[in-house]
Amino acid sequence: MRSAPVIGVLALQGDVIEHVRALERSGARSFGVKTRAALEDVDALVVPGGESTTVIRLLQRFELDLPIVERVKNGMPFWGTCMGMIVAARDIAGLEQKTLNLIDITVRRNAFGRQLASEEVDLSVPVLGEKPFPAVFIRAPWIERAGPEVEILANYGGHGVFVRQAHVIGTSFHPELTDDDRVHGYFVELVKHQMNSVR
Repeated sequence: MRSAPVIGVLALQGDVIEHVRALERSGARSFGVKTRAALEDVDALVVPGGESTTVIRLLQRFELDLPIVERVKNGMPFWGTCMGMIVAARDIAGLEQKTLNLIDITVRRNAFGRQLASEEVDLSVPVLGEKPFPAVFIRAPWIERAGPEVEILANYGGHGVFVRQAHVIGTSFHPELTDDDRVHGYFVELVKHQMNSVR
């Protein structure tokens, strides 16, 4: 029995090493995932920020899209940050863009503005405790619709920015760009719970 979950970080774009380090500080083993073989070796997957249309094409090119969907349907925890949440969403407002459809939300790309509108805010996230979380928004999406099984864990500007549906979570912001590892710790605990529940 492993003492620590193994959490992969999709290594096609984005802040891979930052996520890996934060996950390891939070008690997981972690490494970048680029192949189907590597995907088979992890208990959970994080998809970091980047450009969603490019990453969807890369997932198809590397034949990772369908295996990820199948693993998540079979219980593998998944966390998408910023672009990763767009990729995981059911659909994207105003766009006919392919997604993995892992969480029942509609997102709007770049909803908080372009690169120059990026900011860090003190975000209230009750599941992380009373202390606000330093949420970094960079060309961030927001959630325009959430299905009945989706829990909104945090709101900003009148829209959901941190959501969970069963073993899938999404954040509009970038927790890996801060020194606060509470969101990574939350995900690690979710992964541990999921591993225990399927044994």
